[in-house]
Amino acid sequence: MIRTPRTLPRVLSPVEVDALLGALRTHRDRALVLAMLLGGLRRCEVLGLRMSDVHVGERRLFIAEGKGGHQRIVPVASGFFASLADYFDHERPDTDAEHVFVVLRGPTRGRALTAAGVDQVLDGARQRAGLDHATCHQLRHTCLTRLREAGMALEAVQAQAGHRSIESTRVYLHLANPWLAEEYVRAVNAIEHEIAERVEEAEN
Repeated sequence: MIRTPRTLPRVLSPVEVDALLGALRTHRDRALVLAMLLGGLRRCEVLGLRMSDVHVGERRLFIAEGKGGHQRIVPVASGFFASLADYFDHERPDTDAEHVFVVLRGPTRGRALTAAGVDQVLDGARQRAGLDHATCHQLRHTCLTRLREAGMALEAVQAQAGHRSIESTRVYLHLANPWLAEEYVRAVNAIEHEIAERVEEAEN
């Protein structure tokens, strides 16, 4: 059996993130993109969010429809909740729909947003921003990669991502990045310092 190499999705640079966010046209679109970019949510998890899943005071989201039916509670940065508040205050139709993200215009106004709807939002923003990539999975991967690079424990990244196995988290994160180089330099410096101390003790 030959194992097929597993390729990792691209990580968006800060410039690309700014361009994408600047190309979004509504508070709703900004909030759903930030849910993936700041919270590491999957597209299906964003679409599955219900009003009761949003815990504004705690700055957390309850993910009731995670992959494989697994649930979790995740923190998300204030920027997401600010955009969400703008969406609730200025755009979200008066509807009985329980889902957070709903259609804003047209014959299906007020109904739950679909996966095709999210893809349409990203396709349009990507074209306006002049980007050749920026998928939902890449937004999620960008979030998780940046968290790990910033020093977040691998087990914490696993919990944020909703991975059942820590191995999924290890595979998911880039290995060739500044974080790895910094970790290597730190470890090597510690080893060299220890060797130098031993040499000094031997000489004395």
